[in-house]
Amino acid sequence: MPEFVHLHVHSEYSLLDGMCRIKDLPKRAKELGMKAIAITDHGVMYGAVNFYKECIKEGIKPIIGCEVYVAPRNRLNKESGIDDEYSHLILLAKNKIGYQNLIKLVSLSFTEGYYYKPRIDTEILEEYSEGLICLSACLAGSVNKAILKDDLEKAKEVALWHKNIFGEDYYLEIQNNGLPEQVMVNQ
Repeated sequence: MPEFVHLHVHSEYSLLDGMCRIKDLPKRAKELGMKAIAITDHGVMYGAVNFYKECIKEGIKPIIGCEVYVAPRNRLNKESGIDDEYSHLILLAKNKIGYQNLIKLVSLSFTEGYYYKPRIDTEILEEYSEGLICLSACLAGSVNKAILKDDLEKAKEVALWHKNIFGEDYYLEIQNNGLPEQVMVNQ
C-alpha cells in the first residue's frame, strides 16, 4: 500500500473551520500508519511549536505550513468590494529557510496586509518563496476559482505563475470532500 500524508490540515487554531486538536493529531496519524503530517491553519501559525513537539513525541515527522490568504491586487490595497475577495494558497516549509520565510510571510500578512483577513500578495510571495512547497489549495484557491468560472486560460496562467516561482515544489491540490464543485475541479 502506498504511503499517504495529509498536507492540508486545520487545527483548533483555524477558527470555525478546524476540528483537530493538536495534541491528538499526531497520535491519530500514528494509529493510521502515517509517518508525517502537516498543519496548515488559516492565516496563522499559532500552533506550530506545540504541533512540532507533539509530532516528535509520537515519532511523526511534522510539516509546518499555513493556508495563507492572497490579496487580489496588492496586500497594501484595502478597498471595499475589491480587496476583500482574497484567494487561498497552501505553503509548507521544507527546510529551515522555508520555515523562516513562512514566518516572514505570515507576519507581513498581519502587519502590512491585514484587511478582514491577514493577506499576502504575489510580490512578497515571490520574495520569500525559497524553501517553501506550494499547493494550489481548496476551492477558494485562485486556480480552482478560475476553473469554477469556466476560465481555464486564467487557471493555467495562475498555475504557471506559481510553477515559475516554486518550480518542482508547486503542486495542484486534489481533494475528495464530496462536494460536487470539487469533483468538477478535480477533473
